[in-house]
Amino acid sequence: MTTWPQGYGRRVLAEVDSTNAEAARIAGGLAGPEWILGLRQTAGRGRRGRAWNDPVGNFAATLVMRPTEAPDQVALRSFVASLALFDTFVQATGRVDGLTLKWPNDVLLNGGKVAGILLESAGFSGGSVSHIAIGIGVNLQHAPGAESVEQGATRPVSLLSETGANVDPETFLDLLAEAYAHWETQFATYGFAPIRTAWLARAARLGEVITARTTRDETTGTFETVDSQGNLVLNTAKGRVAIPAADIFF
Repeated sequence: MTTWPQGYGRRVLAEVDSTNAEAARIAGGLAGPEWILGLRQTAGRGRRGRAWNDPVGNFAATLVMRPTEAPDQVALRSFVASLALFDTFVQATGRVDGLTLKWPNDVLLNGGKVAGILLESAGFSGGSVSHIAIGIGVNLQHAPGAESVEQGATRPVSLLSETGANVDPETFLDLLAEAYAHWETQFATYGFAPIRTAWLARAARLGEVITARTTRDETTGTFETVDSQGNLVLNTAKGRVAIPAADIFF
């Protein structure tokens, strides 16, 4: 049994172009954080402008809020959202086995990608963040084919195919909103340190050799940790390297 978290708005749309785009449209008039769920999303997108395949029955939602922290702290909410997603999957399925968190913002189930996070923000001229949109896509019922992802990328999976759990988007939203509110309180009260510790305890491939690829280069090394700024830290042949953003390949 879940209860909707106090202070959070809830908006369910039958159809929307993109929940992150809707977040940008409504952000200026918000009195507090608000969840936007699109039951059908016609122009969803993932990281680096990639299209996000979103058939009916899957989950597409955005939490939009107006933060008060410095921009570098605001961006750490991708880890908050990752932990909330992890807990939501546990609640929805009753199982922990097979769930891991892939840096920077994916959830893996049995080694396949079941969910992704897209964090976007807008700022004032003074450098502060006017609003942040935490977009979350989950393959509840359907997963795209392997041909739709980059070669070597993590294969997509669905919650239904991997666990047999048949969860509808609105039920998933209720679970996620409660889980997110818990981790947001931890972040607001104690900062990033406990979030980082909890995330590392659930991290995929920690201590193993991975490759971090950007549009310009790639770095291979042992996944040592995530630092206090949220950077991926690899131990490479040339020493320790901190990477702020990249796609990860196993």
